[in-house]
Amino acid sequence: MSNASELDAAGLPEELSAFDQILHRGEANPRTRSGILTVERLDTTPDWERFRTRFEYASRKVLRLRQKVVTPTLPTASPRWVVDPDFNLDFHLRRVQVPGPGTWRQVMDLAEVAAQSPLDISRPLWTATLIEGVEHGQAALMMHFSHAVTDGVGGVEMFASLYDLERDPPPQAPPPLPIPTDLSPNDLMRQGLTRLPITIAANVRDVLFGTAQAVGHVVRDPVSRLGNIVDYAMSGARVVGPVADPSPLLRRRSLSSRSEAIDIEFGDLHRAAKSAGGSINDAYLAGLCGALRLYHEAKGVPIDTLPMAVPVNLRSEADPAGGNRFVGVNLAAPIGLADPAVRIKNIRSQMTRKREERALDMVGAIAPVVSLLPDTVLESIAGSIVNSDVQASNVPVYAADTYIAGAKVLRQYGLGPLPGVAMMVVLISRSGYCTVTLRHDKASVSDPELLAQCLLDGFDEVLALGGPGRADPVTFTARSSSASSNGSVAP
Repeated sequence: MSNASELDAAGLPEELSAFDQILHRGEANPRTRSGILTVERLDTTPDWERFRTRFEYASRKVLRLRQKVVTPTLPTASPRWVVDPDFNLDFHLRRVQVPGPGTWRQVMDLAEVAAQSPLDISRPLWTATLIEGVEHGQAALMMHFSHAVTDGVGGVEMFASLYDLERDPPPQAPPPLPIPTDLSPNDLMRQGLTRLPITIAANVRDVLFGTAQAVGHVVRDPVSRLGNIVDYAMSGARVVGPVADPSPLLRRRSLSSRSEAIDIEFGDLHRAAKSAGGSINDAYLAGLCGALRLYHEAKGVPIDTLPMAVPVNLRSEADPAGGNRFVGVNLAAPIGLADPAVRIKNIRSQMTRKREERALDMVGAIAPVVSLLPDTVLESIAGSIVNSDVQASNVPVYAADTYIAGAKVLRQYGLGPLPGVAMMVVLISRSGYCTVTLRHDKASVSDPELLAQCLLDGFDEVLALGGPGRADPVTFTARSSSASSNGSVAP
């Protein structure tokens, strides 16, 4: 991303896409808020001045870290990303001390408060908090940013400039400062008024184009047109439509959540996946399905399937780090299958079929239409565009060891948003380890301790396919005597 502000043909700053506008509008409401939060475990507490300098340099190299959204006073133009002339790095960087004894459970509880809190939409949409006093002489870095800024995969690229490949690299010259843009909501409204006929035409074009994509890509041959529309609509229904009945255990929703996490050696999960002819993602989803099976059986409500949404990355090398380039597809999660190898094959088959659907881009296609709806309507459909009880995301980060301000990153945990679903689960693979973080609505899960144990046991089922590998609990003490229960992490 360049240091110069991106301008369109009319000389205005970069416009938010229709999908990003929906996500940005959702920040004001706790039921539609879609913040992304990650917590990194550091082997030591980084020097604060070095830490601050890393973010200062990153904010100069990655334009989105200094950009805020300007929305016109009246909707005469689309909202724009502008370099904030009042950017204050010290607002975005925070420093806190976790109370003793500084367990990882306490760190994740702090993260839950942050994940449930709104970001200031009048400023660039991110914060970074250094958490000191973590047990074993460690520290944590908590990054919180709006989904309107980017998706999980884009965030990996966006924040890459924060990290070094060695603990004490040679000093670097500071990048040049980005050029700020002093654009007020009234200014953007007035500029929009001068271009109003063009703006109206463009909005009508976008809505018509989105509607056309949503109901079918019209072909030139009139004879084939109806069949093409029907085929596309049916494909869209298969991508985002209901595929399984919802779980009777996971129906309730609230505004409170809790997260649990486990650690897995990457090689262990890879061997398990390979033994069943699947990918890391297939084995991950199979482990999650195993956890859900065990939980439902323990509660006396065994079921065969439930709806699970899985994001599919649409980002290409040509796409910028900012913005969202993904689509959620719905699976009939096979939680009734006790054999983990059979679960892996079932999931792989479903994901292969979904990725081949011609309407994979349907959500993006209808975004220009959805973005015109009132906030109350957007709230009512939150979580229902893709009908699911569970959402499960997979974000590969950096394969090599990485450092920030002299501290080594040991693990990274992801707390995804809960857009009307019972739970969001995130797999992050980094530096030889996979972490699985399950964030659930407290109203949906009546027995969180049981769910945490089922998470561990469900993944141990899958890992057993590849050998003696076991998952380690991070935020809880395992009930099983054969599992590690101290939650410690070796450097």
